[in-house]
Amino acid sequence: MKILNTILIIGLMALIGALIGGFTNFIAIKMLFRPYKAVYIGKWRLPFTPGLIPKRRDELSTQLGRTIVQHLLTPETFKKRFLNEGMRVKAENWLYDQVDRHVFQSSNSLNDWLESAGQQGVSQKVEAKLDELVDRQIVSLREYTKDKTVREVLPENWRNEAEQKMLVGLKYAIDQGSDYFASIEGRKTIRTFLDEFLSSRGRLGNMLHSLFGEARVLVDRIQPEIIKFLNSPRTFELLATLAYGEWEKIQDRKADDFLKEFDFDPAIEAVKQYVRETADIEGRLGATLAETWPTGLEWTSKNIIPLVVEFAFEQGEVKLEEALQKINMEGMVKEQVDSLPLNRLEELVLGISQRELKMITALGFLLGGVIGVVQGVLSLALNNM
Repeated sequence: MKILNTILIIGLMALIGALIGGFTNFIAIKMLFRPYKAVYIGKWRLPFTPGLIPKRRDELSTQLGRTIVQHLLTPETFKKRFLNEGMRVKAENWLYDQVDRHVFQSSNSLNDWLESAGQQGVSQKVEAKLDELVDRQIVSLREYTKDKTVREVLPENWRNEAEQKMLVGLKYAIDQGSDYFASIEGRKTIRTFLDEFLSSRGRLGNMLHSLFGEARVLVDRIQPEIIKFLNSPRTFELLATLAYGEWEKIQDRKADDFLKEFDFDPAIEAVKQYVRETADIEGRLGATLAETWPTGLEWTSKNIIPLVVEFAFEQGEVKLEEALQKINMEGMVKEQVDSLPLNRLEELVLGISQRELKMITALGFLLGGVIGVVQGVLSLALNNM
C-alpha cells in the first residue's frame, strides 16, 4: 500500500510538472505574437501585451532590412550571381543570335534600315557628298597652285617623266612620219603638196615644172630627201631642242594662267559621274546587309559583340551599387514587413518553424515531467526522515 502511494505521488508530480512545462512553453510561443495589441484595464496596461513581435515590430523590420542589405543582397552577391563569366558567355551567345536572326538574316535592304531609322533619300545625299568632295579637291588644288609656277607645282619625278615621255613622243612622231612619207599615201601627199605649190606660183611654177619635168620626177627626188631629213639625228636634236625650249617656257608660266586655258568643267563633271558610277550608292543601299557584307556576322562576333558585352558588364558593375542605393532595398524590406498583417506574419513564421515549435512544446512536457519526478522523490525522501 505504501509503495502504491509512493508511485501515485511521483506520477502525479510528474504529470503536474509535464503539464506546467509544456503549457508554459506553449504560452511562451503564443506570446511571441499574441495578443496583437496592448490590453488595458482602465489606464493600466496588462503586462506582456502586446506580444513580443508586435511590440518590437518596427525594430524587427528595421533590423531585418539592414541584415538583408548588409549580408544577403549585397552588391557582391548580385555581381557573383549576374555578372559572372557564365552570364557573360550567355549574353554574348544571346546577342550573337539576335544579330544573326534580326540583322544579317533579315530581308531588309540597307535603305530599309536607314528609312526605319528616319533617314530618307540617303543615296541622293551620299552622291551629293561625293560631288562636294570632288569640288573640295578641285578648290584645294586651285589653292595649292595659286601664285606658283608649273615647275613648282609639278613634282620633280613628274617633270623628269614628262621629259622622257616627250623624247619618246618625238621619236615616235618622226618614225611615224618617215614611215608615212615612205608609203604610197605619203607619196600621194607629197605630189598633192607639190602640185598645189607649183600652181600657186604662176609663171614661176610653170618654169619650175618645165625645168624639172613631170611632177612624178619631182616626187621621186623630194620623197627620199624628206625621209632622209626625218631620219637624220640632227632633225631629232633640233626638234628636241625646240620641244625642251617650249617645255621650259611652260614650266616658268604661272600655273593659274596655264590652267585657265583649259575648260575643266566637262572633265570635272566626268570625274563626278565616274565616282558616282563606281560608288554605286543606289545599288549598295538596295542590297541586304548579308549581301553587302558577307563576313559581317563573323567580324561582328569577334570585334563588336565582345566589346558591347564587356561595356555592358563594366557599366553594370559601376552602376550596380548606385542602383541598389536608389532602390533603397532596406527601406523596401522594412516597408513590406510593416505592411504585412500580423496574422499573416504569424502564419509565415509558424508555418516555417512549426515542427521545431512542436518539439519545443514536447521538450517542455518532458522536462516538466522529469522535474516533477525529481520533486516527488525529494518530497518523499524528506517526509521519511
